[in-house]
Order: sequence, then C-alpha cells, then structure tokens
Amino acid sequence: MTDILRLHGMGPKGVGALRRAMAEHGWAFADDDPTVGAVQGGRVSVTDGRRPERNDSATAPTSIDPARWIAGLPKPRQREEGAVLLDLFNQVTGDEAVMWGPSIVGYGELHYVYESGREGDMPRVGFSPRAGSHTFYLVLDTPEAQELVGSLGKHRTSVACLYVNKLADIDLAVLRDLVDHAWKHHPLPSDRC
Repeated sequence: MTDILRLHGMGPKGVGALRRAMAEHGWAFADDDPTVGAVQGGRVSVTDGRRPERNDSATAPTSIDPARWIAGLPKPRQREEGAVLLDLFNQVTGDEAVMWGPSIVGYGELHYVYESGREGDMPRVGFSPRAGSHTFYLVLDTPEAQELVGSLGKHRTSVACLYVNKLADIDLAVLRDLVDHAWKHHPLPSDRC
C-alpha cells in the first residue's frame, strides 16, 4: 500500500478503483491501510473523530460560540427556538456544542470516506435554526429512527436531514428520543440535505 501511494496520481480514489479491480480476482493488498479510501462495495466508512488533513468538505468547526450565535439570529422565533434546541441537544448528548461552518450547531465529530475517495468531517448530530425551517442532521435510515420520525409531527426529510418549520409543529419528547438515537448510531453522511 505504501509503495502504491507513492506513485504519481495515486490517491484515495485510485486506491478504491484498484481495490475493486483486485477484488474481482480475489486479490487484496497485503498491507492494506483502511484509512485510505473507503471499504469496497460502495459503502461509506465512518469513524469517530476528525481528520482535517483529509477533509474535502468546506464545513469545519469554528471558534464561534453557539449560544452567542443563536442569540444574534435575526428573527425572534429563530433565537427562542434555537435556544430550546441548544438546551435539548446539550442535555441529550452531554457534549459541548461547536459551530460547524457559519450555521450548523454540531456535537461530536465523525470522519467519513466514500469509496470514490471523497472524504470529510462532520458533527455526529447537529441542527441549524434557520428562518424558514429548522434543519436537523441526524441518523434517519434505521428502523428505530423511522418509527420515531413517524410520530414526530409535521416535518419533511431528505437523505440525512430532517426539516421542521417550527417547534410547535412537533413533539419535543420524540425529537429528544430521535437525537438520542442518532447520537448513539453512526450516520451515513450525504453531500447535502
């Protein structure tokens, strides 16, 4: 593996292609490094922690104080409901909130690698109290999460995000359970919600 990576033009994406080609013949690297490229078969490799030197995503932790950022949001509903969400996520995760990019309040850290070689860092769970609707970054693809989402109240979903217009539209106890479930399970990240 080390010698392969020294070749000009050989990076995580090339390693993924080479792994697939070798697997067709039943071959594998003798000294395979699973941190380079993702596991074969189209799955996403997700590990705890960040790897800033291998982050293809522009979204990264910042030094902005989440509580201060929420207090400075332009609309009263954003400020009020953002503070409720900050308290809920703080209680459920027991972790410190960190601003990821300009508008995501995140908790924990994950590093993901797609089989294509694209890599990134993301919070384990997070939210953004936006003007139109709140966005939640949570695990949504497990049977447990689907059951909780079904009893949440008025919402929309995408691959890895949940959207709620206002907190009065949902059951906060169910949201708390959903955050707890997501905190305990590794998500399969998507490029965008």
